[in-house]
Amino acid sequence: MGLLCLCPAVGPTLIILLSALSLLSCHPGISALQDVTAELFGSEVQGTVAAFGDFNSDKQTDIFLIRSENQLVILLADVKAPYYKPKPKVVLQWSDKVITSVVPGDYDGDSQMDVLLTLHSKNLDINTTAVIFWGNNQTLDPKLFTILKHSFLDEPLILDFNGDMIPDIFGTVKENPKPQICSLIGRNQTWYPALDSDIQMYVPHSHAFIDLNKDFTADLFLTTEDADGIHFEIWENKDGNFSKAPAPFDLKKPPNAKIIGQSAFADFDGDGQQEHLLPVCVDEICHESVIYRNLPGSEQWITILPNLKNGDTVWGFVSQEPTLLVPFPFPITIHLGDYNMDGFPDALAILKNTSGSNKQAFLLENVPCNDASCRTVGRMFRVLWELVDLNQIKNAVVATFFDIYEDGILDLLVLNENKDNSEFTIHALRNNFDADAYFVKVIVLSGLCSNDCPHKVTPFGVNQPGPYIMYTTADANGYLKNASAGQLSQSAHFALQLPYVVLGLGRSANFLDHLYVGIPRPLGEKSVRKQEWTAIIPNSQLIVIPYPHNSPKSWSAKLYLTPSNIVLLTAIALIGVCVFILAIIGILHWQEKKADDREKRQEAHRFHFDAM
Repeated sequence: MGLLCLCPAVGPTLIILLSALSLLSCHPGISALQDVTAELFGSEVQGTVAAFGDFNSDKQTDIFLIRSENQLVILLADVKAPYYKPKPKVVLQWSDKVITSVVPGDYDGDSQMDVLLTLHSKNLDINTTAVIFWGNNQTLDPKLFTILKHSFLDEPLILDFNGDMIPDIFGTVKENPKPQICSLIGRNQTWYPALDSDIQMYVPHSHAFIDLNKDFTADLFLTTEDADGIHFEIWENKDGNFSKAPAPFDLKKPPNAKIIGQSAFADFDGDGQQEHLLPVCVDEICHESVIYRNLPGSEQWITILPNLKNGDTVWGFVSQEPTLLVPFPFPITIHLGDYNMDGFPDALAILKNTSGSNKQAFLLENVPCNDASCRTVGRMFRVLWELVDLNQIKNAVVATFFDIYEDGILDLLVLNENKDNSEFTIHALRNNFDADAYFVKVIVLSGLCSNDCPHKVTPFGVNQPGPYIMYTTADANGYLKNASAGQLSQSAHFALQLPYVVLGLGRSANFLDHLYVGIPRPLGEKSVRKQEWTAIIPNSQLIVIPYPHNSPKSWSAKLYLTPSNIVLLTAIALIGVCVFILAIIGILHWQEKKADDREKRQEAHRFHFDAM
C-alpha cells in the first residue's frame, strides 16, 4: 500500500496488475506435481524411507533410510544439489537381524538425537528386539548402543508416558501380559507396567499418543483384540494417570470390515477435534475398500471414501505381508497432510488394480460431501485419478508427505519396487500447487533446556512425541475457522510422521487470532500445561521451546517467516510497473530535451537576424 502512495499517477495501472495477480492466486486450481528426484537425491535413490528428523540441528529435516536390510543411512539436508547427502553408514553387527523400523528421539534426556531401531530375525519370527544408538555431538557411534532386555510382541509405540518430555517406549513384552514402559533416563533401563490391565494387543497395532478430548493433554489410543474381535480403546490422561474411558470409547471395528488397516487421526472437518480414520476392506481380497470416520465418544462409523472405481476399473487397498525379499510388513495405511493448504487434511494411499497387478499411490483430496453416506459430517475424500507424475510410478509400496524445500508446502515421497533390485527406489514429487494459500508450521521441542544446554548443543533437532497444536482465526468470509493436530502421535509400522505440524489456513491472509500449544502432564498434575500466542503471521514457522515445563507463561517461541508466492508476484508487478514508468519518463525527458534544443536554435536564429 505504501508503494501505491509513492506513485499516485500510475495507481490505475498498478491496481489492474495487482487485481490480475489476485485473481490468479485465488483461483482454486489443481495440484501440479513435478519429479525432482535427481535434484534431491542424485544417485542416493535406493532404500526404504523409515523416519524423519533434524539430526544435526540445522533446522532442516533429514531423512533416515534402511538399506541392505541391516544398514541405517542418514541423508542430511544441504543447500546445494543434490539436497540430501548421506552420513556414514551405521552397519549393525547382528548378521541374522534386519531393521524393520527407525524412530529418532532423545531417549536419555541430553538434548541430542538418539536413534531407536527395531530388529527381527531373518526367519521373520514375531519377536521384536529394540536397540538404541546413542547420539553424541551430532553423530552415531556404531559401538555405543543399548539393547533393551525385553523383546516386544510388536513394534513399540514411542510416547511421553510420564510427562517429563523424554520419550518412553511402550509395548507388550513376552514375559508379561500387561503393557510395559521402558524409560532410559541416564541410559539406564527402567521397566514398569504401563496400565493396570491385562490387554492383548492386535498385531499389527495402530496405537497413538494424541489428545482425543480437546484438553491439550495427549491420551492413549490402543488397538486390542479379544474373543469378540478387534477393539479400539481410549485411555484418558486426567491427572497424569491413564484410565480407561467408559463406553462408547471402547469401540468395536466396523461390523462389515474383514481386514482393517492402520488407524489415523486428523481434524478431518476443521472443528478442532481429532477424528479417528480407519481404512478397511469389506471382503477378504479388498475388492471393496472404504475409509471410515469415527468421532471419539460416538459408536457410529461414517463412510468418507465411498467410491474406489475409476471408470470400469476397480481399485482396492493393499496389505503387504513380510517376505524373505521384503522383510518389512506394510499394513493398509493412509498418510495424512494438507497438500492444498485449505485447512482440511488430505491423504495418500496405495491402491491396487483389482483386475490386474499394478499398485499405485493416489492422492485423496478432502472435499465437501456430495454423497448421502457422509452428509452428517459434511466432508469426504475424493480420489484424484489424473495426476500424471504420480500415475507414472508403478508398483508403489509407500507414499507419504514431506516438506522438501522447507517452504510449508507438503510435497510427496513415493517408494516403489524394482523387479531387478531388492531395494526400493525413492521418488520425490514437488507440489506446485498454483493457488496462493497460507499455512502455519509449528514444531514443539522438548524444552529440557533453552539457551544453556549441556555440551553446547542447539536443542532444535530432537523429535518430541505428544504435543498438541490448535489455532483459531477468521476465514475470508469472516467465519470462525480452526484446525488442530498432534505432533508425532504414531511411530510404528512406517507411520512416517513429520517432526513438525503444518496447518493450512486457506486463502485468507489474516493473522492467526490464537495459536495454542499443549504438552503432556506429569503424574499427579491436574492442571493443563498449555500456552497461547496471538496475532501469528501467516506463512511462518514457529519453534516452541516449552522451558520450563511447568511455567507455560515462560515458554518461548521463535518465529521464522516464509514469504508467500503472492509477495513475489506483487514484487515482480511493481518492478515491471516501475520499469514501464521509467521508460515513459525517459521518453518524455528525451522529447522535452529535443524541444528545448529546437527552441534554443530558433531563439539563436532570431537573435542573429535582429542584430543585422
